[in-house]
Amino acid sequence: MNRLTPGMARIRVKDLRLRTYIGIKEEEILNRQDVLINLTILYPAAEAVEVNQIDQALNYRTITKAVIRHVEDNRFALLERLTQELLDLVMAYEQVVYAEVEVDKPHALRFAESVSITLSAERPS
Repeated sequence: MNRLTPGMARIRVKDLRLRTYIGIKEEEILNRQDVLINLTILYPAAEAVEVNQIDQALNYRTITKAVIRHVEDNRFALLERLTQELLDLVMAYEQVVYAEVEVDKPHALRFAESVSITLSAERPS
């Protein structure tokens, strides 16, 4: 269901830059670091399109605020754990039928711009 079909909407939140405790080395445990978060969310939007009312749409602002709060208020040893927790948070919204979460950790490797983990989930039909 990660394909866009008629009546579905794809929301993308791109390059949400936040700071959190992420990593296993002492300096990572003691100091916040930047992470870049990208979300892709699919939900049925036909009714929202028809009535033009926010209560019929999936409110991406609400989801983004929840992501920000979760990232900034917690500590993570692994990118995998952070990514899965954010995916679980997004999938908790009943309207979401498919979600993909990518978390980048800039400068995690000496000669790389960043390292990222991407996870996805799909609601059973």
